[in-house]
Amino acid sequence: MENHQIFKKTINQSVCRWCFDELSLEELCKLSLEIGLVGIDLLGPADWPILQKYGLKSTMCNGAEISLEQGWNDKIYHSTLIDNYKSMIPLVAQAGHKNLICFSGNRNGIDDETGMQNCVEGLKEIMLQAEKNKVTIVMELLNSKIDHLDYQCDRTHWGVELVKRVGSENFKLLYDIYHMQIDEGDVIRTIKQNYQYIAHYHTAGVPGRHEIDHSQELNYPAIMRAILDTGFDGYVAQEFIPSRPDRADSLREAFRICNV
Repeated sequence: MENHQIFKKTINQSVCRWCFDELSLEELCKLSLEIGLVGIDLLGPADWPILQKYGLKSTMCNGAEISLEQGWNDKIYHSTLIDNYKSMIPLVAQAGHKNLICFSGNRNGIDDETGMQNCVEGLKEIMLQAEKNKVTIVMELLNSKIDHLDYQCDRTHWGVELVKRVGSENFKLLYDIYHMQIDEGDVIRTIKQNYQYIAHYHTAGVPGRHEIDHSQELNYPAIMRAILDTGFDGYVAQEFIPSRPDRADSLREAFRICNV
């Protein structure tokens, strides 16, 4: 009788660089490998060789954006953004990475419909190149209530409509669980209804943006199971700010919590 071993599908986890900036990148790479993480989020080309040295992925690349506040929703930034992304997309592809972050920018008096139209117009200028290079441009959903006042892409329904209008498989959303819990809640149902528009996830505890343990209100094991149930095979990046003295242990615990 043949022995068939059944392997449980698990979440591919990474960590955001800025949350552990007290460590050198090499130290964070070593810690990531020890824990079982597959990569590090929010690094640009200068750091990719170090990741490669340790066999880790740049799970969400950055470096083409201007800022969170100055984004695709304002035509004044389009020329710079188009040049930046057209330069960066081939570099991401050549390094073997897949995801490149972008931001809507702040409203600054721009209404939601105009902001969306402006985003569509600008993003369509780079999508053919993204498609040819098999790079996904990923716009992050951020809360506009606490952390990023006036940010335009602050609701899932707005981001989903933008993805539909851009009309490319290479443009999707970064669903930040922390941010969306603050601005709209209903996390699991929102994920289940909109998973096809989501390329990437970020974590953090609510309130406070700290550890994702029992001290905060989100049930991360249940959220991770819901993400797995959608067939998701991308990355979930830990983006909490450790509040405990042993910051590395907080990351180890977060990995265990999400390793459902």
